[in-house]
Amino acid sequence: MNIRLLSLACLCLFATLAHAQPDFQKKIQTELILADDGATISLPAGNFQLVSSLSLQDKNKITIRGAGPDKTILSFKNQTEGAEGLRVTNGKNIVIENLTIQDSKGDCIKTMNVDGITFRNVRVEWTGDPKETNGSYGLYPVRCQNVNIESCTAVGASDAGIYVGQSRQIVVKNCVAWHNVAGIEIENSLDAEVFDNHAYENTGGILVFDLPDLVQKRGGNVRVFNNLVENNNFENFAPKGNIVGKVPAGTGVMILATSQVEIFKNQIINNKSLGTGVISYFVTEEPIKDSLYYPYPSQISIHDNTYSRPNAYPTRKGRMGMMFRFKLRFGKKVPDIIWDGIVDEKAATKSSPICLQNNKNAQFANIDAGNNFKNISRDMSKVTCSMAVMSKK
Repeated sequence: MNIRLLSLACLCLFATLAHAQPDFQKKIQTELILADDGATISLPAGNFQLVSSLSLQDKNKITIRGAGPDKTILSFKNQTEGAEGLRVTNGKNIVIENLTIQDSKGDCIKTMNVDGITFRNVRVEWTGDPKETNGSYGLYPVRCQNVNIESCTAVGASDAGIYVGQSRQIVVKNCVAWHNVAGIEIENSLDAEVFDNHAYENTGGILVFDLPDLVQKRGGNVRVFNNLVENNNFENFAPKGNIVGKVPAGTGVMILATSQVEIFKNQIINNKSLGTGVISYFVTEEPIKDSLYYPYPSQISIHDNTYSRPNAYPTRKGRMGMMFRFKLRFGKKVPDIIWDGIVDEKAATKSSPICLQNNKNAQFANIDAGNNFKNISRDMSKVTCSMAVMSKK
């Protein structure tokens, strides 16, 4: 074939592919709308450019299956309609597997009010350098129950790569999260197990938060174990005003104002600011308008973890950076486990809200944040104890 004919063939192929993209979107969306309960929607191999959100609602026992995350790629780089790449609402027993969603305007995959949602072997990402204009969440189940996230990858979210909010009965396992502000976040959620994951090169590796002004008020019964949480020193790129924007670069695990959390058998390595931080909501310096919100952490057990950190200064940026520089003055010898020391004086029990035990290489500090850091203590003896954390489900 001569060069002219070859060029003509390439132009024809390009025109065919360009025409095929809207046809593909229409075909898949029609299948999502017309699917009978119990159906499997198969997505072929290919790199498909989509311009509007896909949606599935009011369906049961539906599987959305690609040919593999390296083979079925749905790109929303030129999205003009909707926010999410894929949105699933008001369903039961939904499975999303073996595909990649890229560069959505908002969240890559959002599921809401779904009982039984499984993400398996799914990649969600924003390509290029991480930036605040990226979508907030990669995987985003909210107000769901029976959530299973398995063998998934999340990259580039300006809030959290893998986020579970206001949900119940949750498993996050064998996942990888990197170049997000938060790698994995469990927020205002109950009965969660987060294990065998690798969170690295995020701003914060794994977060367990309770925040005010949400429908589901309190989370708890959260176990974080057997994870590798390393090198989470990436600069925070969250948009201004986001609560996760307060997470300091160099955070391994952070527990904020939640209860019944067990952190154990993790490797928490080379996170320059906080190996593990346990803090109340008061440290955020945000006003609390929700009268039903409880801002203190309680029943926090941190045991049998392995810690190490670089011989380096913690973050110098933001309010936390100022605190490290001018209040705590740890220099390069930052403790691995830091507790803000703020306690509920009205609590029924006066025992320590946190217990530490058998953490390898761990140094500790109570920074006495409620008393303007006047009595910073590295004495671990007052928090060396065991604690029954989990309540019966």
